[in-house]
Amino acid sequence: MTQATNATSRLPLPEKQAWTNQAMKAIRLHEFGGPEVLRYEDAPIPELKAGELLVRVHAVGINPPDAYLREGYKMLPPEWQPQVSFPVIPGTDISGVVHAVADDVKEFALGDEVYSMVRFPHGLFGDSKAYAEFVSVPVSEVALKPSGIDHAHAAGAPMSLLTAWQFMIDLGHDVPNPLQPNRHEPVPLKGKTVLVNGAAGGVGHFAVQIAKWQGARVIAVASGKHEAFLRKLGADEIIDYKKTVPEDDVRDVDLVIDSIGGSATSRFLRTIRRGGALFPIFPLGYAGAEEAEERGVTVSATQVRSSGTQLSTLARLLDAGTIRVAIDSTFQLADARKAHERALGGHLQGKIVMTVA
Repeated sequence: MTQATNATSRLPLPEKQAWTNQAMKAIRLHEFGGPEVLRYEDAPIPELKAGELLVRVHAVGINPPDAYLREGYKMLPPEWQPQVSFPVIPGTDISGVVHAVADDVKEFALGDEVYSMVRFPHGLFGDSKAYAEFVSVPVSEVALKPSGIDHAHAAGAPMSLLTAWQFMIDLGHDVPNPLQPNRHEPVPLKGKTVLVNGAAGGVGHFAVQIAKWQGARVIAVASGKHEAFLRKLGADEIIDYKKTVPEDDVRDVDLVIDSIGGSATSRFLRTIRRGGALFPIFPLGYAGAEEAEERGVTVSATQVRSSGTQLSTLARLLDAGTIRVAIDSTFQLADARKAHERALGGHLQGKIVMTVA
């Protein structure tokens, strides 16, 4: 970690910082809709509060919740849908350089390269504000960027990698899950057979690597065009879902990580041995509880949560090359519309990232 070089590196609070009257470039929403509602325009630089860093953003990772917010979370029940005060800046995942620190922050200093998943899930209705040149971040959600990778790759990691990690290795919190009564518990992976559905995508390509690192045999379900990519990540077997229906072909799996999830995830119950588990990354719409009980399969999910501590652990794995970030495509922040259109096209190989000039 670098050291502060002068007195201006620590900013007194609650005195308002001079730059808060200045403008930065950001992507903002003034209404819900498709990619066309993403506007690249001037916005105020965030005001720094106690316990926060101001990060000058170099790259932003794109994740499904960005699109959910853009669309108004229309897949949620009406009582769960957000009350958003427009304009709002979407996004959560950033990599950049510390531009300023609040007076009570001692863990980081000016010039530190950091990465973060900002204010998630408590900011999922627009308080994360990552699609911007500057982002304020709670210190508990920040970690030093892995030194061995660039900002684009670091920005591609936080949400997807934390999701795979919290589902598969370490939950890292005790916050109750409103969708299930029991606490999510990862399962041992060494010597087990793990099937990953949607294996080439954001969460999926990390799940493949984590399972292999932990000593599992990995079956990857994806389009056949991703076979070479998934083999390099450690997959032992590839099932091309365009040619083979995996739930008709596979049996006695110990764990299924369904990175797509939704109402169709129960189809994988028949692939899992009694005593095994199904972890749908997106559990909304799941309706297989009775069948799971009959088959003796545990179905469990969790909500990914920001954690600077876990990002520090993951930074060491990223630095060592134990886990790699694959980038599907890169866009400029000003081209956020094109980036979201690419996401809508599907069949991603890794993550979509936006760079910030």
